[in-house]
Amino acid sequence: MDQLRQYPARGTLRRVGLGPADLVVAAGVAALLYALVRVGGGLHAPFNPSTYPSRIPVDPADLPYDAARSLLRMFIGLAASLVFTFAYATAAARSRRAATVLLPILDILQSVPVLGFLSVTVTAFIALFPHSVLGLEAASIFAVFTAMAWNMTFAFYQALITQPAELDEAARVLRLTRWQRFWTLDVPSGAIPLVWNGMMSFGGAWFFLSASEAISVAGHTYALPGVGSYAASALVEGNLAGVGEAIAAMIVMILATNVLFWRPLVAWSERFRTEQSSGAETPRSSILWVLRRSRIPPALSRSLDPLREGMDRATRPLGLADSPLQVDQRRRRAGDVVFGVAVVAACAYGAYAALDYVERTIGLGAFPHAFFLGSITFARVIVIVIGSTLLWVPLGIVIGLSPRATRLAQPVVQIAASFPANLIYPAVVAAFVVLHIGLNWGGILLMSLGAQWYVLFNVIAGASAVPSDLREAITALRLPRWERWKALYLPAVIPAYVTGGITAAGGAWNASIVAEVVDYGSHHLVAEGIGAYITEATARGDFPAIFVGVVVMSVYVVATNRLVWRRAYRIAEERFAL
Repeated sequence: MDQLRQYPARGTLRRVGLGPADLVVAAGVAALLYALVRVGGGLHAPFNPSTYPSRIPVDPADLPYDAARSLLRMFIGLAASLVFTFAYATAAARSRRAATVLLPILDILQSVPVLGFLSVTVTAFIALFPHSVLGLEAASIFAVFTAMAWNMTFAFYQALITQPAELDEAARVLRLTRWQRFWTLDVPSGAIPLVWNGMMSFGGAWFFLSASEAISVAGHTYALPGVGSYAASALVEGNLAGVGEAIAAMIVMILATNVLFWRPLVAWSERFRTEQSSGAETPRSSILWVLRRSRIPPALSRSLDPLREGMDRATRPLGLADSPLQVDQRRRRAGDVVFGVAVVAACAYGAYAALDYVERTIGLGAFPHAFFLGSITFARVIVIVIGSTLLWVPLGIVIGLSPRATRLAQPVVQIAASFPANLIYPAVVAAFVVLHIGLNWGGILLMSLGAQWYVLFNVIAGASAVPSDLREAITALRLPRWERWKALYLPAVIPAYVTGGITAAGGAWNASIVAEVVDYGSHHLVAEGIGAYITEATARGDFPAIFVGVVVMSVYVVATNRLVWRRAYRIAEERFAL
């Protein structure tokens, strides 16, 4: 009886008690839940188009709440982009026929500017939630999604098609299901580039925050609470102090997001590095250190075990993840013919409907002029990609090869990449006016502020993924510095560079929307280009002209991707995958 009275054993409760790490994590979770409840309540506010404000008050007391609303939109957009990336990139990488359709669609989607999406989607979202501000919130989040999803999808797709052959063979030998392979092979092998490109996409979304939070539709402007709309209202009022407050708040948010979210993710993704020896120094994070010493994350993970097991059982009827090693060629060719005919028929019908719409509105004569303007913007994009390559590839390799340099440079580069460069456009344009530099040339600099960072981030990610055993081997061979770069470093980052190049080009096309038309005081500067064409058409509410501009921009982007970047992808996959 004495033994029964002593059950549980003495000291058991002390062993399961909460430690300092548990208390910190619990406090963080409680604070996060409170912030979500406090901020999320504003998502369901009533909406009346006739009384809804076109600007938000420029009051420093409201700035913390506005910043929280912006962060909530950004993270919802990031979550939606991650789901889209997993589904879309996996379908394109695992199905040859699907890739012939999905990749061109992705090219077109990344070429459509944010203004092009907003001009179409805002009305639909408002009609879906007619009496709630949730419609405007959904439109804003969708704009954030469009600024993130394409880059992340390209990065994960590139990681899937360049998986090491031995890992693919191991998955076949183990006869993994599609669900098992996705979580045990696909996600881990793409974790490092996905984290870095997610960080880059998150930063790029800040660039269009003002456009997504101050939404114009049918001649009306609706401003949602947020840092972007705060800065836009301050600019309209000429309130330089308000602009400075918005910039300061944005820098604080970027730094906090980097420390609390991205740096732990970068350090966590190191566990998926494919190599046989560990590096001398790996990225570290105090937040990750606390999480690993807390019992709360493992407990939450164990609570999801029934869901994971249920998904595993539900997906087993879908079969194994491996494709047959031998395929009936006649059956395959017949399927390709049927699939090709269906795709051509759908494209022909879409082209006919589009041309008929343009002919009935502004006439087909709008296309030659738009293509001429597109060629001017295309020349600017080429200059930006070449300049970014020459500048950032060597520097990105140097940073990526050093974990310490990566840790120190990450917040600096992220602030530079995340900072909405359009907020400093008036100051840059003022310098152009003083120096008598036209926007036709100055627009190259303005566009590069929103595009060049994609190359740097991807090259850093590619260089940091080089296995340290290869670095040690090439050091043991005592090769000269140039030979090391030629034999290992440059070939190793080519797959990542291709992803960075294609997204940098897409970012440059998107940045042309705000870089080819800039206002500064009494100066209204307009550069020749398709970006200015779309911006001015949007200001007029000229939907046929917007459609023509978006189509022309998409043609340039898709043609470049088909003729240049897709070939570069194949070369990277065949010759330079580690």
